[in-house]
Amino acid sequence: MKIKQNIKVAVDAIVFGYQETSLQVLLIQQKYGAFKNQWALPGGFVKDNEQLSEAVERELKEETGVKLKYLEQLYTFGDNINRDPRTRVISVSYFGMVNPKNMILKATTDAQDAKWFPIEKIPKLAYDHKDIIKVALNRLKAKLNYQPIGFNLLSDKFPFSDLENLYRTILDREIDRRNFRKKILSFGFLEETDEKRSIGSGRPAKLFKFNSKIYRQLEKEGISFEIKFA
Repeated sequence: MKIKQNIKVAVDAIVFGYQETSLQVLLIQQKYGAFKNQWALPGGFVKDNEQLSEAVERELKEETGVKLKYLEQLYTFGDNINRDPRTRVISVSYFGMVNPKNMILKATTDAQDAKWFPIEKIPKLAYDHKDIIKVALNRLKAKLNYQPIGFNLLSDKFPFSDLENLYRTILDREIDRRNFRKKILSFGFLEETDEKRSIGSGRPAKLFKFNSKIYRQLEKEGISFEIKFA
């Protein structure tokens, strides 16, 4: 049976960052097309000779200047056959996490600007990208139950309160701080340093750092990481 098919394959990148106690997402401003000047996720069409992972890394670098060590495949979007006004397009989405302080944004190719937006202040988006971000955020929250998160989002050295705030921000709920601290420290992937940092008018807080070797091993093994809420 002869099948008539004219479907394009694209990739989209959802990159989460954390700064100023706010979970943020990286967006680009469209330079051309029906959604010119609107904000969207970095992404584009896959070349015939590319792997999907190569395509999303290329599009992310071209449109934002950001290069991530790891992007996780999230979901394939294509049930809405009119999600792209140009033609039928199926998008394979990927998501990752990065500390925005370590990134210098540079928009090129199809993007005229690249910018971080707080998750609660995302502007109107092109295509179905709002739905894609929602799915990615739910995946991020789910990962907190079985995987320590924070290695790519926080500074190299940080007060423990920064890690608490990160989890509270992602989950959008108050956590049991005493239980959280006890559980986190029991895993052994946080090391206390000799340094301190002044926070507000209180006593200087001790700074911690991640032990990347232990952290990565826990990621591979998978752990029970249930968080109790206040």
